Amino acid sequence: MKQSNIEILMKEDIWQLIGKDWMLITAGNSDGINTMTASWGGIGWLWNKPVAFVFIRPERYTHEFVEANTHLTLSFFDDSYRSALQLCGTKSGRDCDKISAAGLTTVAIETDVYGFEESRLTLQCRKLFKSQMNETSFLDKEVMTKWYNESPGGGFHDIYVVEITKVYV
Repeated sequence: MKQSNIEILMKEDIWQLIGKDWMLITAGNSDGINTMTASWGGIGWLWNKPVAFVFIRPERYTHEFVEANTHLTLSFFDDSYRSALQLCGTKSGRDCDKISAAGLTTVAIETDVYGFEESRLTLQCRKLFKSQMNETSFLDKEVMTKWYNESPGGGFHDIYVVEITKVYV
């Protein structure tokens, strides 16, 4: 994994990268790490910083790791890893070693910051902001009904805004 400039992101189709290709959100430390597949999020500019925003339900095991650490990574893969991402999105790290089961190899990027040897692009991120979604915050109630009342999977997401501190290719 080679460090690159943040400008590498300008060459990416962010809509495709997050919404269609998916990503792994990973956090942890020397005591353990966990990862989860996500397809909700974005990348932009906020508070004069390059940022990403991700959504994680508190029920997810990865949420505990994100809460306990100051950094996380967002890793993107080529299409040949689709089944690995599918597995990481359907299995819980509470129940199995899903990283090994997916055939992925963790890499310590820095102390308590982990990515994957197989990723084609990894964003190292530092948490800046967290907010908890709730029913009263939805201005469009149809969105809430569709994604939270009619869709199984748990409660409302927590929203994290994270500074993109380094990019690896």
